[in-house]
Amino acid sequence: MKADFDHRIERTEESVDHYAAFVATKVKEEALMPFARKGSRAWFDFGSRLAEDQEKLSTKFSDISNLLREANYWASRGGREGGDGRPCVAGASGEDHANSRIEEQVRELAAEGTLIVETAGEQAGQVNGLAVYDMGDYSFGKPSRITATVYAGKGGVLNIERETKLSGKIHEKAVLILTNYLGRRFARKAPISLTASITFEQLYGMIEGDSATCAELYALLSALSGVPVRQGIAVTGSMDQNGAVQPIGGVNEKIEGFFDLCRLRGLDGSQGS
Repeated sequence: MKADFDHRIERTEESVDHYAAFVATKVKEEALMPFARKGSRAWFDFGSRLAEDQEKLSTKFSDISNLLREANYWASRGGREGGDGRPCVAGASGEDHANSRIEEQVRELAAEGTLIVETAGEQAGQVNGLAVYDMGDYSFGKPSRITATVYAGKGGVLNIERETKLSGKIHEKAVLILTNYLGRRFARKAPISLTASITFEQLYGMIEGDSATCAELYALLSALSGVPVRQGIAVTGSMDQNGAVQPIGGVNEKIEGFFDLCRLRGLDGSQGS
């Protein structure tokens, strides 16, 4: 018999009670340090983060169990008795630190200017996009500089990644959607003479996904109009042929990746994503 199990459930009062019961049972079965009631919210928030939805909880209980064990380990190393919620936080930060060597190196390269990502000022034809690097059991967000150039001609929109065979099929589809949107918006009555190129600067691996479509469009419109774009803003979002913005995944990692870079350089109140 087939059985289909969803990896997410609604975040209701009943499901929150079941989550709390699961944590309590796991703590008792494995003789882990106890957690106070006010520390339990960290587990619910972690479940919503895994589900990528504030109104849902993840049913990936193996991940919850692993974090419970790690929280217990870090709490015991710190000599804490639990009871105040700090073991939960220590467990999460310990996991991040154990797996984030590559993320920290990338962030340092961006902070020192080796990887060029502007977080202040304005530039025409340049927008900060957001990508997610998946390391298997760990993922993190990386801001990327998307640039566009335009000049008279009949070449249309050129995707440099596609020409160099560094673009996946979904990304190629996104660029075609962008091209068709421009035609629908500006060339209904007469053709437009345009040659444009779009690329992810300092990105040398394969690019896949459609979540940079909006950022690519804004860079292209900025290059066409000469209107500069604030560099303290990072953009993510896919788009349909009518220009409607669509949901994307990995939003937590993307926002945190840009925020961490801005924090390293100094927050001035104007940055956002």
